[in-house]
Amino acid sequence: MPFQRFDSGSAANGELAKGCEYCIKGSKMVLLVTGRCKAGCFYCPISAEKKGKDVIYANEGRVTTDEEVINEALSMEAEGTGITGGDPSENMERTIHFIRLLKERFGKEHHIHMYTAVIDLDNAIELEKAGLDEIRYHPIESLWTCMEKTQLAEIVKTVKMDVGVEVPALPGKEEETYALAKYAFEVGVKFMNLNELEFSESNWDMMKTHNFLVKDELSSAVLGAEDVAINVMFRLKDYPIHFCSSTFKDSVQLRNRLIRRAEHIAKEYDVITEDGTIIKGLIYHKNLDEAMDLLRNEYEVPDELMFKDEDRKRLEIASWILEEIGAELPYKCYIVEEYPTEDRLEVERTPISKY
Repeated sequence: MPFQRFDSGSAANGELAKGCEYCIKGSKMVLLVTGRCKAGCFYCPISAEKKGKDVIYANEGRVTTDEEVINEALSMEAEGTGITGGDPSENMERTIHFIRLLKERFGKEHHIHMYTAVIDLDNAIELEKAGLDEIRYHPIESLWTCMEKTQLAEIVKTVKMDVGVEVPALPGKEEETYALAKYAFEVGVKFMNLNELEFSESNWDMMKTHNFLVKDELSSAVLGAEDVAINVMFRLKDYPIHFCSSTFKDSVQLRNRLIRRAEHIAKEYDVITEDGTIIKGLIYHKNLDEAMDLLRNEYEVPDELMFKDEDRKRLEIASWILEEIGAELPYKCYIVEEYPTEDRLEVERTPISKY
């Protein structure tokens, strides 16, 4: 299988896992079914508001109902879903419920993959019956050199869904990673993903504990992780191993998903950037109806280029219109760039009024 390098720094020996193909397109919803996990990996990057908590998130937004999950998938026309955590195996009943829900709503062609550290045959059989298409095992580090103690080989022989292994590339752990990969392919797994280890708000202490360093000033990747992954790939060049770089996750996967969502939720007055963010004008006033009347009557702003956002207590308007009239208005006015996500995280805010 030929070794390929991609512009984002990622690399692959051969074909990618089916779930990865959807991630690259930005067409896969990320569904965190629980933040709970017993694995205790020191490198776990999950954020503080999710780690160890029994919460559910669809992409960036917290959800509590089936309808909210379905609506998030619809908002980006998701072709598939990646079920993650924590560890989804911590709540098998909920995980199976969502697999069935998504399959029933979007059909068998809606591809679902799942991450778990629990390598259990009974679980795998139950998940496949529910409709899971692809399972990615994340064995704890202490098992990497003794995977024969797990049920991985038995699972591969028993289920028909795609079985793979996905772990971070850890500096100083090339031999352990090689042993894990070699065993996994010997027992018949379909693919292996090696993710570039990254620092996050919740695992930053590993810099001091393990003497890890940041790769460069432009990323949160850990120095030496990429070298471990590439070396293992060259040593096992005939097997489908994918190195997923930190840059790839941000510049390709996330960007494409944001663009896809933006294109489906953007209003007529929204400007979508090449990075998938949205630019719009915002007006703040205690009486939004009064503000709309002024814009409609005094400035002849069409109704389709304005929107009263009651939840956020703001009036949205076409940025190009607000840039022209904002300085004249008796309101607080801004041009903002924000993510097209449920939380509408702001990238930049520029005031354009005297108030």
